[in-house]
Amino acid sequence: MDKLIIRKAERTDMPAVLRLIKELAHYEKCEDQVRMTEDRLVSDGFGISPAFHCLLACREEEVLGFCLSWYRYSTWRGRLLYVEDLYIREAFRRQGIGRKLLEAVMEQAREEGISHVHLQVLDWNEPAIRFYRKYNPEFDQGWINVLIPLEKAVS
Repeated sequence: MDKLIIRKAERTDMPAVLRLIKELAHYEKCEDQVRMTEDRLVSDGFGISPAFHCLLACREEEVLGFCLSWYRYSTWRGRLLYVEDLYIREAFRRQGIGRKLLEAVMEQAREEGISHVHLQVLDWNEPAIRFYRKYNPEFDQGWINVLIPLEKAVS
């Protein structure tokens, strides 16, 4: 079996990342909500002020999974690294790939002096919840996620 490599994504990886985003949306039963394009990923992730960072898990040229993260700021804790998506293709799960990706992101955060990695998990996604429990997380039941679609917002 070829060696697993965790590496930073490049512009040319965005078609593979978009495919994985769509696979994740399908898994989460939300594929009709994906509005992302390859061009948008490239412009948002590789411009003057990148909006996200992306790590890939690869064997040779095959992308097996990705972890997309970005910085956020907490007035209580300072800088946090937010994991937007951590996804491993179904055929490659339970091989330690997700662990290696998440630990690479956590190491990046430590190197930058960040004290917490923040993420969300769907309450029905038991495999993901079990996976994250290995890291002694703080599950926060008291907050409600709010997303305000600007095209519908009234002022």
